[in-house]
Amino acid sequence: MRKVFLFGTIIVVGILIGVYIQPLISSDNIYNQVRKLELVLNTASKNYVEEVDTQKMVEAAIKGMLGELDVHSVYISAEEQKKVDEDFKGSFDGIGVQFDVLNDTIVIVSPIPGGPSEKLGVLSGDKIIKIDGINAVGMDRNEVPKKLRGLKGTFVKIDVMRSGEKNLIPFDIERDKIPLNTVDASFMIEGTDIGIITVNRFAQTTHDEMMDSLNVLKSLGMKRLILDLRNNPGGLLNQAYMMADEFSKAGDTIVYTKGRKATFDEVYISRGGYEFSKLPLIVLVNAGSASASEIVSGAIQDLDRGLIVGETSFGKGLVQRPYEVGDGSVFRLTIAKYFTPSGRCIQRPYHDKDKYRHLEGRLNLEEGSYIYDAYTKITDQVKRINDTTKKEADKIDLSSLPLYKTRNGRTVFGGGGVTPDYIVDQDTITRFGAELRKKNLFFEFTNLYFSGKGKDLRAKYQHNYSDFMKNYSLNDNAMKEFKELAITKGITWDDKAYKIDEDFFKTYIKAYIAQSIWNRSKFMQVFYSMDKQVLKASELFPEAQKIAKIK
Repeated sequence: MRKVFLFGTIIVVGILIGVYIQPLISSDNIYNQVRKLELVLNTASKNYVEEVDTQKMVEAAIKGMLGELDVHSVYISAEEQKKVDEDFKGSFDGIGVQFDVLNDTIVIVSPIPGGPSEKLGVLSGDKIIKIDGINAVGMDRNEVPKKLRGLKGTFVKIDVMRSGEKNLIPFDIERDKIPLNTVDASFMIEGTDIGIITVNRFAQTTHDEMMDSLNVLKSLGMKRLILDLRNNPGGLLNQAYMMADEFSKAGDTIVYTKGRKATFDEVYISRGGYEFSKLPLIVLVNAGSASASEIVSGAIQDLDRGLIVGETSFGKGLVQRPYEVGDGSVFRLTIAKYFTPSGRCIQRPYHDKDKYRHLEGRLNLEEGSYIYDAYTKITDQVKRINDTTKKEADKIDLSSLPLYKTRNGRTVFGGGGVTPDYIVDQDTITRFGAELRKKNLFFEFTNLYFSGKGKDLRAKYQHNYSDFMKNYSLNDNAMKEFKELAITKGITWDDKAYKIDEDFFKTYIKAYIAQSIWNRSKFMQVFYSMDKQVLKASELFPEAQKIAKIK
């Protein structure tokens, strides 16, 4: 019945995909369902007590039918699809700034490297007061991109207020093609030969961006790599394949897909022989790492190419294909499952959508090593959990997680995400600290702090990041100002919680200051200096090299 409803709706909205479904479903059955939908639509359009928006009705019908399948089969409106296209293509036309709105004022978080704004000298912390001569203070956040974006080659004038300057500074900016970078950051860990590359999603430019970053890091002396895929929700499968391919041997299976139709079955084999195929490698994942991120981490783990560190990944092993409707809108339909080299499908049970959205079905394990004795440790933990759990529904059925073997014979589990070789829980802060972060207080404070001291900080550190990293810290007066800002925002200050979170607070603000002086990559470099998972990963390279048989 699900299939009948699905394809019935598709035909109602004019999608001619009979060639795909003819072998699967009786055309008479489809026609009967189409007639039902047509009858409801026409009757409502003619007889409903008020005028009917038939487009909304049809879109609601599509969403409802796809909702009968899985959470990843979805309808995307024409307007939403424009944003999706930008994300996947990795670019848009505009002036090239990341912004936020604080107290009704547009604040430049960071000019995008290489973009027209950066080239003209727009700086982090600049406040846009006018756009094309019109007052921009109080402008709705959603209106800002509409004013700043436009066709490549067109111009927009902005007037900005800058710390230390008495008058507004005008910029006449020619819009250009702006990259939407998928590599958030790439840098060397100070005093080591370890490079870090952080990837936020998989779009058309991801492989090229990663290769550019690898080559830069190599020139800086990188001999070991941490590939950070935490909170990366995935994206294009071919980019995941190309990423894993760079680290694999020729002939290795990276990933393969299987659908109900054989035309959706594909196998991705490594071409191998690349420059970084023997680079010692650790991949970071967590519960936000899904889909393409799990293809990469699953392949690296199964092929014993490196270590996976962090927390169990999301558990999405379904493949979607987009189908255009004809008016710019698209629906994405799950057409296959993907499998890692060992044959694992890491997809969690998804028919109970509420449980799926709440991440149930993942193996949440205790911190520690699972590199060589995963089966023993995991079964012991499951037994303890089941022995102490009162509700039958909360007990873990280990038999539902099939066992697989890596290339070197290590045990890995399927069906519940990619379980890391070394579990490291994420850093935690108090509820008080989480509240301040949720209210964006750290960025707001940095903006205020930088308004007074930004000119001096830039002059002192702009050309000496190492000095900033080693010697700059927030003093007591600065933290007193931070406390005063929190109180003015109606937050009840908690001294006890602050003492627990003090290092986090100071590092987070320092990271924002680094972003204001340099860019997003420097923000992450500062923040990673106290990142528990990164710090542990940097210690585990001897094990990563051992299982990959790299000397």
